[in-house]
Amino acid sequence: MIEFRNLHKAFGPKRVLEGVTFTVPDGQTTALLGFSGTGKSVAIKHVVGLLEPDAGQVLVDGEVVADLEPDGLNTLRSRVGYVFQFAALFDSMSVGDNLRLVLRCQPLDPDQIEQRVSESLRVVDLPGAEERFPAELSGGMRKRVGIARAIALRPRYILYDEPTTGLDPVTSAIIDRLMVRTKEEFGVTAIMVTHDLRSAYTVADRIAMLYQGRIRQEGTVAEIRESTDPVVRQFIEGRPDGVDQDSAIAAGAA
Repeated sequence: MIEFRNLHKAFGPKRVLEGVTFTVPDGQTTALLGFSGTGKSVAIKHVVGLLEPDAGQVLVDGEVVADLEPDGLNTLRSRVGYVFQFAALFDSMSVGDNLRLVLRCQPLDPDQIEQRVSESLRVVDLPGAEERFPAELSGGMRKRVGIARAIALRPRYILYDEPTTGLDPVTSAIIDRLMVRTKEEFGVTAIMVTHDLRSAYTVADRIAMLYQGRIRQEGTVAEIRESTDPVVRQFIEGRPDGVDQDSAIAAGAA
C-alpha cells in the first residue's frame, strides 16, 4: 500500500503541495487528476525518493520513503516501475538494451534477462522489437516500450506519469488497454497521473482530485463522475469559468 500523509512541498516561494493525504489500495489503480500546474507529478516523485518532502510523509509498504538509507531506497525502487511522461528512453540504445539496463541490477542470469525482455515486449504488443531504436518508433510505440521497461522489473507498484499525453485517441485507447492488462497479468498497484478523463474512467478503480495543493475529493470512478463539488464538476465538464484555476497553476508545475 502507498500512503500520502499530510505531504508538503515547495520550490522556493512556490508552495506546490500543502497537505496531500490519500491512500492507494493494494491491487488497484488510482488516477491522480488535476488542472495543469497542480503538482501531480511532484507528488508521485516522492514515492521513489526523487524528491524529499518539506513536511509530511509518503509510506510504501509501511516504510517512510524519506527515512530510507541508500540500500533501502534501492530495494524500494526495485519494487516500483516508473513510466515517464515521454518514456525517457536512451536514444543511443536499442529497445532491448533499454530494457536490459534496468534488469542488470537484478539477480538474473543472461538467459533470464533475455526471457524477461522478450516477455515484457510481448505484453505491450511489440514482440521482436529488441533491435529497433527509439528514433524509429512512433510516440505511442515509445510509450509502450516505457511500459515494457517498467514491467520488466516485475514490480509491485507502477507509477504512470501522463501516459496518454500527446497521443491520438486510438493510440491512447491502446495505452489504456495495456495498463489494464498489466494490472490483470501482474497484479500491480498503480498511480496514474493524468488530466485525461476518458483514460481515468477506463483504467482507474479510484480517483483523487488534486487542487490548490490538497486532495479536493477522492472516491470511486462513479463517485467522482457524480460529484457535486464545483471544482470537480468544472474539471469534468471542461468549463473555463467559475473556479480560480490561476492560483492552482501558480502553485507549481504538474
